[in-house]
Amino acid sequence: MKLSNLPIGIFDSGVGGLTVFKAIRNLLPQENLVYFGDLARVPYGMKSPRLIQTYSLQIAKYLIEKSKVKALVVACNTASSTSLEILKENFNLPILGVILPGVEEALRITRNGRIGVIGTRTTIKTGAYQKALLKRKKGIEVFAYPTPLLVPLVEEGWLENRVARLVVREYLAPFIQAGVDTLILGCTHYPLLKKIIGKEGKGIMLVDSSQAVARKLKEILEEKGLKGGEGKEEFYLTDIPQNFSFLFRVLLGREPENVKLVKLEELL
Repeated sequence: MKLSNLPIGIFDSGVGGLTVFKAIRNLLPQENLVYFGDLARVPYGMKSPRLIQTYSLQIAKYLIEKSKVKALVVACNTASSTSLEILKENFNLPILGVILPGVEEALRITRNGRIGVIGTRTTIKTGAYQKALLKRKKGIEVFAYPTPLLVPLVEEGWLENRVARLVVREYLAPFIQAGVDTLILGCTHYPLLKKIIGKEGKGIMLVDSSQAVARKLKEILEEKGLKGGEGKEEFYLTDIPQNFSFLFRVLLGREPENVKLVKLEELL
């Protein structure tokens, strides 16, 4: 098979990375895509960076050996903030994370230079967003706070109920008080809560990095002459919870097909 016809690998700790999958599918409809969701070990956000690196290396190795992916998208902010460099050191193919595309978009749209970041505890603790923002533009102010309850809300499918609204309202309070005008959704699960975050955010502009990631991936594929494929899709999951089909339909508007269960021992 021609190198250009090989699939693009996309992985996340759970279903949140499907927001990136959707953006890539919309922008690159001809590409073959393989999605890996580590639902047996979600969430990553409370785990140590070393353990997340281990998981990321396992998944990357699996996708490269089994699916022969031509490029890899780390569609998880926690894994991007902890594992991107070690993945690039270990594997010789284009590897793209979700942090820098989101940073560039936030810097482009902010009007007052006050940028907020929400993410898992690990993502915020690494300082990946804060460092990247301040490195690229002096004089801005960055407000970053962990919002650990949002991933479980998404994984449970609680996207618009009263509990979700109360949690989001509580998390957004310090950003509103600080006068933030741009908020980076620093976890690929969070766009599923965009409707509530937008309503409770009182005019704050939201940055969903999935669109920026898709554009960057397209640019990389064109530069390296790797565009091609037949629009095929495969989904590998380490667990298939009861609400997976519901969340898949919410995100992609269709039923999931070609879903395969991967036993954790297959990754070791």
